[in-house]
Amino acid sequence: MKQFAALVQCELKVFFRDRTTFLITFLFPLVFILIFGFLMGGEDVERVAVGLYLAEDSGARLLEDAVARRAGLQHELYPSRAALEDALQERRVDMGVVWDGSQLILLYDPAMVQRQGVLAQLAAGLASDFNLRRQGLDHVVVVDREHVGLAAAANWFNMVVPAIIAFSILSAAVFAVSGHITAMKERKILDRLTVTPLRPLAFLLAVVFVRLCVVYFSTLITLFTAMAVFKVDFHMDWPRYTLFVAASTVGMMGFGALITLAVRRPSSASNVANVLAMIMMFMSGIFFPVEIMPPFLQFISRAFPLTYIAEGLRFTTGVIDMAPARFFAITAALVGLALLLLPGLARYVVRPERR
Repeated sequence: MKQFAALVQCELKVFFRDRTTFLITFLFPLVFILIFGFLMGGEDVERVAVGLYLAEDSGARLLEDAVARRAGLQHELYPSRAALEDALQERRVDMGVVWDGSQLILLYDPAMVQRQGVLAQLAAGLASDFNLRRQGLDHVVVVDREHVGLAAAANWFNMVVPAIIAFSILSAAVFAVSGHITAMKERKILDRLTVTPLRPLAFLLAVVFVRLCVVYFSTLITLFTAMAVFKVDFHMDWPRYTLFVAASTVGMMGFGALITLAVRRPSSASNVANVLAMIMMFMSGIFFPVEIMPPFLQFISRAFPLTYIAEGLRFTTGVIDMAPARFFAITAALVGLALLLLPGLARYVVRPERR
């Protein structure tokens, strides 16, 4: 036990002295959360400011009433179309609506790419409401949106936060093996350990234990930052969350072991891990749903473990629903990956370097 405690203490010192690893583990997910949160967090129609320029007729009153009744939109009247266009150019409004007595014109800035989807839906809704009111009609069917089960917290940013945490787990765990351990192999440090009474398994257990602790702490920092800064609402299942983060960490360390054992030179493992991590980030539904991909890309995404880690974290944070059997199957598969591949890493520690 004293030997293991000493190894853990040494690994902690190495971790905090390695600035690159520290940044990947703690600052990388925070930077992504803050960037996406300030850019697109909580995006919805309630935050859209609409500028109106209306001709003096009965249609103007109907249009203003339609805008006022659209889910609390902020709207402001302008004395001329030129004034409205200036306000749009200066970003004081997100969209302009012009009624000249015979034609409804919708103005928007095409440079606001992140809001075009919201504005297009809003414009279609306003045009439909206005046309019905001019004819003295109302909607025949009213859609009442009601969330069911754990999906009550779901929106775009809620989906992204657990996925960013999943990618940070992947990065920290994979590079603990393909970066940290292979660097020790490259510098002949592991070769020196083979002539000591230290068992390779004890060394690996210390590495795994330290990564489990720092990765879990990093996920909590990321999660609470998103909740505090952007008021993100999660329905946390803490026992399953803790279990899944631990399983994901050891599973991805097993994946890192697979990369390390497959490459010929230790220095190449980190490069291969970087390439695979970037591919998985875009193919595993981190920033956009897998369902919008072409069918053949959806099939490929199912081969990446990051897809299932993101899915499991979304379930444990209450963003999506999942059958308990599927959750525990994913958890067991990640643990099984670690049990299958990490023993091979113990042999790698004492194996002479291949030429």
